[in-house]
Parts: sequence; structure tokens; C-alpha cells
Amino acid sequence: MGDPFDHAVILMAQHNRDGALGIVINHPLARRPIANILTALGADSSGVTDSVQIFLGGPVGPNVAFVLHSADYHRPDTIDIDGRVALSAAAEVLRDIGLHQGPKRSLLAFGYAGWAPSQLDDEIARGAWVTAPEDPALVFDEDRGKVWTAALALYKSDH
Repeated sequence: MGDPFDHAVILMAQHNRDGALGIVINHPLARRPIANILTALGADSSGVTDSVQIFLGGPVGPNVAFVLHSADYHRPDTIDIDGRVALSAAAEVLRDIGLHQGPKRSLLAFGYAGWAPSQLDDEIARGAWVTAPEDPALVFDEDRGKVWTAALALYKSDH
């Protein structure tokens, strides 16, 4: 699998006293039919069309799927990250996307990046990570090859 954090750009979904959870947004794996993904997740795939790009969201829980999506879409379990981008468990969102009732923009990831309480803060303090403001265009940009460079530019403009 290689180093999942090599040139990783991670969108932080939660960061509080209980720890942190983020999704790597620039490590695409493969494009797959939504119906096949839903079947693999044990969800109903009837009537579903289209395919989606799958991303390696991080090394933790590689069989767990999440969808980062535009905030125009919400489910009861959706985490609103900043009013522009949200995070939901994948199955129902994918089904809605396949039925053309889902969010305007989305990114499907298997796995996530997770940190114990204070761990991410300590790693940032040691210089292991740099932070940049979130930008929906960066999260959903079609050209994944430019995400790392664009994220570094956001970091530099913010510091």
C-alpha cells in the first residue's frame, strides 16, 4: 500500500479533546460502479446507476466508507464540517448519488486518518503536519495531481 501519508492532503472532519478524524483527499485508487460498491457494503443497489472514483481515505478502517460532500445534502448522521463541506457514512449517500438525488459534489473514501486525544496537536507542534484553510474547490477538484501543490499554496498564503 505504501505510505498513506506520503504527500497526503487531509480534510479534518473532527478535531476535539477526544481526538481527530480526517480523510485523505488526494490518493485516488480506482473508479467503480456505485451498484458494486453498495453491494459490497451490504446495501440496496436496485435502480442505481453511474460510477464513482474511490479514494484511500487513510490507513485506519480500510473497510469503512465515508463520503465527503457539499453541504447541500444532509442525513441524520452527517457531520457538518464548516457549512460548505460535510461528511457522511457512505451507503445511503452513495445510493442517493446513484439515484441522482445526492449532493452536488462528493468524494468517496475507504478508510480514514485518526489520532488519539492530543496526538495530532503534538504532531503539528513537532512540524509533522502543516495546516491550511479548507477550500471546497480543493476538496472536490477533479485534478487530484494538483491538490498537494494547491494545499501548500493555501498554507503559505495563510502564514
